[in-house]
Amino acid sequence: MRIVVRSCIFALLLVLCGLSAVQTADAAAKKEPAKEVPNKFEALKRFSQVLDLVERYYVKDATQTDLINGAVKGMLQGLDPHSTFMNAEEYKEMQETTSGEFFGVGIEISMENGQVVVVTPIEDTPAFRAGLQPGDVILSINGQPTQELSLQEVVSRIRGAKGTEVELTILHSDAKTPQTVRIVRDAIPLISVKSKKLEDGCYWVRLTRFSERTTEELKDALKDAEKESKATGGLKGIVLDLRNNPGGLLDQAVSVSDIFLQKGVIVSIKGRRDNTDRVYEAKKQSDDVRVPMVVLINAGSASASEIVAGALRDQKRALILGERSFGKGSVQNIIPLSDGSGLKLTVALYYTPNGSSIQAEGIVPDLEVVFEPPRNEDKDNPRFLLREQDLNRHLENGKDKKGSQSKAKKDEGKEQLARDNQLRMALQVVKSLPRLREIQH
Repeated sequence: MRIVVRSCIFALLLVLCGLSAVQTADAAAKKEPAKEVPNKFEALKRFSQVLDLVERYYVKDATQTDLINGAVKGMLQGLDPHSTFMNAEEYKEMQETTSGEFFGVGIEISMENGQVVVVTPIEDTPAFRAGLQPGDVILSINGQPTQELSLQEVVSRIRGAKGTEVELTILHSDAKTPQTVRIVRDAIPLISVKSKKLEDGCYWVRLTRFSERTTEELKDALKDAEKESKATGGLKGIVLDLRNNPGGLLDQAVSVSDIFLQKGVIVSIKGRRDNTDRVYEAKKQSDDVRVPMVVLINAGSASASEIVAGALRDQKRALILGERSFGKGSVQNIIPLSDGSGLKLTVALYYTPNGSSIQAEGIVPDLEVVFEPPRNEDKDNPRFLLREQDLNRHLENGKDKKGSQSKAKKDEGKEQLARDNQLRMALQVVKSLPRLREIQH
C-alpha cells in the first residue's frame, strides 16, 4: 500500500515538475525570469494548510463550510466594494429587493475604504423619515461594529421583521460625533415612479430606483400626463428627477433612456474579456417622448441613474442640473450557485455614449445648483420631502370633497416648488429650452 501511495506521489511530482519545466521554458522564451511565474498549486497548498490548522487549533469549533464561506467572502471583498458572496438566505433577500416585497429600513449602502456608507435613503421609508442622508457612515448595528462584517452581512442585520427595531450608530458626513438612531423596520415600498403637474404642460417625474417595473410605471405616468395636459395644449416639458436614486437594474436604465431617445448609443460595457463587452442602443418607437427635458441629479444619484443621465447628456437630449453624482460606473453580474447561494461579481465598467467612464468621477451637471433647504424647515436635514399624497394615482382617504380635492391637487405643484430650489430652477430651464434652441440654430 505504501509503495502505491509513494508511486502516486512520485507520479504527481513528475507531473508538477513537468508543468514547472513547461512554465520555465515558456518564461525563457519570453525572456522572463522563471521565478516570476505564479505557482497555483503552492497557493492552493497554502490555503489547505491554513484551513487544516484553523480546524485543529482555533479556540472555538469552526466548521469547514463556515471557514470556506468566510474565505470566499474575504476574497471577493478584497476586490472592490461591490463584489460579494451571498449565502442562500442573503441571495434570496437580494432577489426580493428588485421583484417582491421586503422588510427593512430602506437604505442603499456601499463599502468604501472599509466603512459602510449610505449611498441614499429610499424615499417614504423609515430610514428616510429618521433623517439618514447620503454620505452617512454606519459605525455599528445593534452594538456590533460594521468593520467586523461584510457588506452583505450588514444588509442582513439591518433587515428584519416588520415592526421590529434596529439600532444604528451613524456618523453624519458633516458631524464630529456619532449619533445613535433607533429605527422601526417596515415594508419597503416598491413603487419607483412618482409624478406631479408643476404648470400647464410641465410635469415633474421622479424615479426613486430602477426595479423590474420601473419602465412600465414610467410609461403609465407619462400617458397620464399627456392625457391630463391635452386640454391645455399638450405636454410641453419634463423634469426627470433622479436625485437620491441609488440605481438598480441595468436593463431598466436602458429602457428608461430609450423612452426619451430615438437613436444612438445609450451605454457601452467593457470588461476584461471580449464576451462581456456590449453596446446598448436606442430604437425609435411610436411612444417616444420628445418634449424638452431637464434631469435632476445629486450625490445620491448612482449607477443606473448615472447611465440615464449620461446617455441623455451625451446625446444632447436633456440638460443636467443639480450636483455631481455618486460615481459608480461598474457593472455587477449576479451568478447563482448550485447550493442556492450566489455571487455578485464586478465584471465590467460602463461608458457613456461619448466613451467616458464616470467610475469614481460621477456625472458633472451642465448647470450646478446646490440644494437649499426652505427657511421654515430643519436646516440640519436639507432634503426635499415627498409623501403618499405626492404619488400619482394615490388612493384617497374617502373624506375629501370634490372642492377640496381639486384645490389640493392644484396647490400640490406650487407647494413642491416652494420648498425645492433645484426643482424651481429646473422648471424655468425646461420652459426656456425651446427658445434657447431656436437661438442656437
